[in-house]
Amino acid sequence: MTDSSPRWRPDHAIEIIASTPPGGGTDRAARALLTAVAAARLLAVPARVVNIAGDGGRKAWRHIAGRGGDAHVIGISSPNNVTDVLTGIVTEDETRSVPVAILYTEYMAFITRAGPGLASGADLVQRLAAAPRDVTVALSTSRGNPNHIAAAQVMRHAGAPVTAPPVRVFDSARDVVAHIVAGNADIGVVTAASAVPELAAGELRAVAISSPQRLGGVYAGTPTWREQGVDCVTGSWRGAAAPPGVSADQIAFWQEVLARAIATEEWQAALDAHFWTAMYLDGDALAGYLAQERTEMTAMLGALGLLAA
Repeated sequence: MTDSSPRWRPDHAIEIIASTPPGGGTDRAARALLTAVAAARLLAVPARVVNIAGDGGRKAWRHIAGRGGDAHVIGISSPNNVTDVLTGIVTEDETRSVPVAILYTEYMAFITRAGPGLASGADLVQRLAAAPRDVTVALSTSRGNPNHIAAAQVMRHAGAPVTAPPVRVFDSARDVVAHIVAGNADIGVVTAASAVPELAAGELRAVAISSPQRLGGVYAGTPTWREQGVDCVTGSWRGAAAPPGVSADQIAFWQEVLARAIATEEWQAALDAHFWTAMYLDGDALAGYLAQERTEMTAMLGALGLLAA
C-alpha cells in the first residue's frame, strides 16, 4: 500500500464469506478473489474463504449482518441481496450489508439432460407454448433472482403464463445441475460456469445462453437467446459487501484492495476460466448502478407478478 492509502488496516485474519458450498457460484468468486489477493500480497494478515451455505444464501447474509462494524469480514454479494427483499423473502434489515464493489458479471446457461428431449432453445419455446405446466424448471437460490427473470423472459416470449411451469428452487447451482443430470427436471437455469464439468462429460446439453454474444469453450456451439429470436439478455453480477456499520476508511481500504486484485493476472485467468465478464464498479458509479438496477428490477418483478405486495 502507498502512503496515500486509507488509514484503517486489518489487525487479524480476514474471512471472505461465500453463501454457497465449495464449487458454487459465490464460492468460485471468493476463491478467485483470495488467489488474486494472495498473489499480489495485498493483505498483511491471513485470509480464508468461509462457506456458510443454506436458505438460498440468506444464512450467510444473516451471519454477515450480525458482524456489525467488523471489516475483517467481507461477503460475496449478488443481485439476490436485492431481489430477496423485493419479492418479500426477507425484510430489508434481516440481511443488511454495505455494498463495496461489483467485481464481474456472468450469464445464464439453459441446460437440459443430454440425450432425447430438448435439443434447442426453439424446442423449449415450443414446449412452453404448447404445455407450459408440463415443463419443470430448476433454479438456484430463490424465486425472482436473475436466473428466474431470464426463465420468465423466455416463458413470456412463448406466450406462457410465468406462473404455469413448475419451478423448483435449490440452495446452489450445483444442486440444480445434479437435479438435471438425474433427469428430475426438464430445464435448469444456472450461471454458465456451474455446468462446465457435466457439459464437458456429455451429461448435459446447453440449449441457450443469456449473454449478448456467444461464449467460448464448452459453450462455443451454444447460441444465445437473441440468435434464436428471444429477447433475453440477463446477467448476474458478483460483488463484495461488508457488514453494516463499517467506516468510510474501512470501505476505502477494501475498494483499494479489490481494485488492485482485479488487475492481477490471476484474476484475469479466473475471468477466462469461468466465463465471467469484467465489470468493476465502486464509489459513486456503484451507487448509481445499484439504484438504477433496483428500479429496473422492481418494474420487471412487478410485470412478472413476483413483486411482494
